[in-house]
Amino acid sequence: MVGESIMVEKIVKRFRDVTAVDGVSFSVREGEVYGLLGPNGAGKTTTIHILTTLLRPTSGTAYVAGYDVVKESDKVRKEIGIVFQDPSLDDQLTAYDNMYIHGKLYGLKGDVLRSKILEMLDFVDLKDFKYKQVKYFSGGMRRRLEIARSLLHEPHVLFLDEPTIGLDPQTRLKLWEYVRRIKKERNITVFLTTHYMDEAEELCDRISIMDKGKIVAEGSADELKSLVGSEVIYLKFKNEFNKVSGCLEADFIIKCNRVKDNLMEIVVKDATTALPQLFEIINRLNIEVTEVSYKRPTLNEVFISLTGRELRDSLEYETLPQFIRRW
Repeated sequence: MVGESIMVEKIVKRFRDVTAVDGVSFSVREGEVYGLLGPNGAGKTTTIHILTTLLRPTSGTAYVAGYDVVKESDKVRKEIGIVFQDPSLDDQLTAYDNMYIHGKLYGLKGDVLRSKILEMLDFVDLKDFKYKQVKYFSGGMRRRLEIARSLLHEPHVLFLDEPTIGLDPQTRLKLWEYVRRIKKERNITVFLTTHYMDEAEELCDRISIMDKGKIVAEGSADELKSLVGSEVIYLKFKNEFNKVSGCLEADFIIKCNRVKDNLMEIVVKDATTALPQLFEIINRLNIEVTEVSYKRPTLNEVFISLTGRELRDSLEYETLPQFIRRW
């Protein structure tokens, strides 16, 4: 398992007659940011709970940092950091005290613990607020403190479960910056669950799309977009547009439409290879183009194509987290 921080093989998790995770398999390389994308109730949080030893799988195997999550759960816990979807700080304590208790639980003490606390608070720009009670922190400050706390014992893998949910756009961007720095400066593997398309595309080296407990696609953002199979080029012409009777035709053009009098929409497989050929046709026709743009498929379009639903649509599995708590 050299080079793999996480290995998951045919994991299944059932709660009575509900299958939350249904035969999931994937691997996460060391030092990469891996995203698990899907709507609420898709099985993302259940998967992360299995990988962090909070739930035992019904069947299948999973290894984190080389250790079996069931047979070697204590060793797994020493190698991971977690930022849960729900807040987990003691808001009656100061930022420093929250960090101190966490460090003691992981066996850190004395000057080593104190210096690590100050280092990590500085990393998330909270050093000046170390002695302030957490109850006075904003939502973004609390999230940053949770990230600092999760990194205190230098984990091999950091799990972030919906880390930016409910945060304002500016705070989300700030947390994205921390995730990039964690990867670049600390070479920590990051496993991220989210239902924000832009977050997955911006941060993740590879993405799995999960729906109804199954992985329905995996790859980089560009690889996933290629599954939709087409890109759209827009050509804006000057007055010479009437020289083109109907629309442009060529083997590489899937479909062509006139959007407006001087605007043409051309559907192709790959815009980067189609554009040079397109300009050869335009030059032969001696037509002046004033503007060129192209649109690639979005991750949301990929998700709709694979699942037949919007990412944020309501699913019958949305009640699953409540069911788990009752269980």
